[in-house]
Amino acid sequence: MARAPETSEEGASISVEIPQAPHALEIEDATIESRGLSIHYGKKPAIRDVSLRIPRRQTTAIIGPSGCGKSTYLRAINRMNDTIPSCRTTGLLLMDGEDVHGPNVDPVLLRRKVGLIFQKPNPFPKSVRENVAFGVKLHYRVSEAELDEVVRAALEQANLWDEVKDRLNEPALSLSGGQQQRLCIARALAVEPDVLLMDEPCSALDPIATAKIEDLMFELKKDMTIVIVTHNMQQAARVADCTAFLYLGKLVEFSGTRDLFERPQEKLTEHYITGRFG
Repeated sequence: MARAPETSEEGASISVEIPQAPHALEIEDATIESRGLSIHYGKKPAIRDVSLRIPRRQTTAIIGPSGCGKSTYLRAINRMNDTIPSCRTTGLLLMDGEDVHGPNVDPVLLRRKVGLIFQKPNPFPKSVRENVAFGVKLHYRVSEAELDEVVRAALEQANLWDEVKDRLNEPALSLSGGQQQRLCIARALAVEPDVLLMDEPCSALDPIATAKIEDLMFELKKDMTIVIVTHNMQQAARVADCTAFLYLGKLVEFSGTRDLFERPQEKLTEHYITGRFG
């Protein structure tokens, strides 16, 4: 096993081990699968030989300390890393059995199937209605009446309709932070994705807004696969069916969430979730 020094909250040095063969839950029906996935920014490795199967229509959390590769792994799923010139990817990343880097895969169409919610709300400087309608008009030919129905359905699905139904023509930036984040979720839902990626979606929100996003996740996983990156282990414990722990770009452990938090198989996982480092 590789060894790496770490420092506990009290400042004492501890030694941690990165397993060469990580403990991983067997998943029969996976929406997303990586096989030996490695990602480099220039010469710097961000993800190292990660093999992971993400279950269909469940919520999977990815946890780990800052810089461990969580967001890099998430962005690889819908090829957002393509926008970084120095980024190089090796290994396989499959969605429903198809290589997302295959020659026949259009990244624009992939991103319609795989929505991404960022850490901070990023509504367009347009009206509430225009935000939700944007992707629909980009990908489909619909009448204004049909578009109105899609906008309403997406806002209802994001549990936001009752709060904004009389404000559809107002600027999206006039909404509260929590409303803006749910608006971004509605914008992603409007194009009917199969997968929803969420990168620290509640880190900028207050507890009430966070609870609304978490409640929404329970509803959404009935129809789609959700992958959430979070530093908040209490949030992972609340919302995730399965949890993957990454450290220094490597997968350490992947298990059912309750098992990972209550009965971790790796000492490194136990050190992290008990606050000994990270």
